[in-house]
Amino acid sequence: MKQEINPKDTSRAVAFELWMKSPMPMVTLTKTFDVTQLCKMSRRSGLKFNMLLCWCIGNAASQIEEFYMLPEDGKMYKYDCLAINVIVNNCNGGINSCDVPYCDDLERFNKDYTTLTRSASSSCQSTFVDDAMVIGTSAMTATELDSIVNQYSDQFCNPMVMWGKYRKGLFKATLPVSFQFHHAQMDGGHAARFLNDLQQTIYTQR
Repeated sequence: MKQEINPKDTSRAVAFELWMKSPMPMVTLTKTFDVTQLCKMSRRSGLKFNMLLCWCIGNAASQIEEFYMLPEDGKMYKYDCLAINVIVNNCNGGINSCDVPYCDDLERFNKDYTTLTRSASSSCQSTFVDDAMVIGTSAMTATELDSIVNQYSDQFCNPMVMWGKYRKGLFKATLPVSFQFHHAQMDGGHAARFLNDLQQTIYTQR
C-alpha cells in the first residue's frame, strides 16, 4: 500500500527540507562484493545468478526502514512492501521493465521473477507494481565494469542497484556494484548499512 505521509513526522524531516528541491539529489556509492557463494549456489541449483542477487538486494533492503519511504513530486510516501525492478532484453531487440514483488520466500520470488521476465521478453510489454517501493536494478553483464552512474535528476527518485559481469578469480568471484539513492530518502550511513547487509546476505546463501 502507498500512503502519503508528512515528512516532518519522520526521521527524514531535515533531509527532506535540504534535498527535496536539490537539482542533483542523487548519491552514488560503489562497493566490490564477494559473490562466490552466489556463483556456487547458481551452478548447484540452476537458479539464475541475477535472480539470486535481486533477492539478496530485496532481503537486505527489507531490514532498513528508510527503504519503505520515497520522496516523489515534492511529497513523501510510505509503503508496506518492496519490489525489485528488472530490465529485460525483449524479442524485438529492445528492452522492457518488470517489477517483481519481493518476498522472503526465495522459491516464490524465483517463480515470480521467471514468469514476469519471460513474459516481458516475449510480449515486449513492461509490467509495474504501483503499491510497492520499487528498487531499480540494471545488470550490464556483457562486460566487466568498475562503476555505473545513472541519471542525476529529480525525475527518477527510486534507489537503483547496478552491476556488470562478475570477475572470476582463482578462489573467489567478485562484483563491483553501484548503489544510487535519493538523499531525502536516506543518508550515507543507511546506504552503507544496506551495502554491508547485502554482503552478509550473499555470504549466507547456500
